[in-house]
Amino acid sequence: MKKTFLISIIFGCLIGFSQPLYSQDNIENGHEWVDLGLSVKWATCNVGAKTPEAEGNYYAWGEIVPKDNYSIENSVTYEQQMDDFSGNAQYDAATANWGGDWRMPTETEMRELVNRCTWEWTTQNDVKGYKVTGPNGNSIFLPVTGYFTGTTFISGTCGYSNYWSSTPYSNDNAYYLFFYSSSHRVLSNDRNYGYAVRPVRE
Repeated sequence: MKKTFLISIIFGCLIGFSQPLYSQDNIENGHEWVDLGLSVKWATCNVGAKTPEAEGNYYAWGEIVPKDNYSIENSVTYEQQMDDFSGNAQYDAATANWGGDWRMPTETEMRELVNRCTWEWTTQNDVKGYKVTGPNGNSIFLPVTGYFTGTTFISGTCGYSNYWSSTPYSNDNAYYLFFYSSSHRVLSNDRNYGYAVRPVRE
């Protein structure tokens, strides 16, 4: 009886290790999210990525389709007076491409991620980035992404990473999450740059 019980425990543990890290309940429109204990749930992947380590697509601020040239001249929102567009599919790359309740994070939600979580520089499946652990102990991985300026791609191998928020800073700038190996913070930059997008939901 004890032997059978022990075998059952071992088998159950092995099966458990082969299961997804998160429950299937944490799926919205085919995309996984994690509750970090913050005001919103964060997606496990960038828009356009199929794994947490992939960079995904790059978008100019307020645009929903990737392009070959990220210049001021072809920026749709540069020098346009705009409010925060989180959840507006006309400008929000997360809402437009993932649907459902997915949207881009606001500046406030990005600052919450920076200030209330523990950030650990690490490597996951040979990709550098940050393991971001929330107050409740759950975590997501943010890979290095690099960025586009004009037609030039600045590789993420330098460690620099940029993720757009949905919040404008001025008529030509917007807030974004910036990080490299020794720093992570919310800054603002010209809207024409091609940055990654990591969605959130309520």
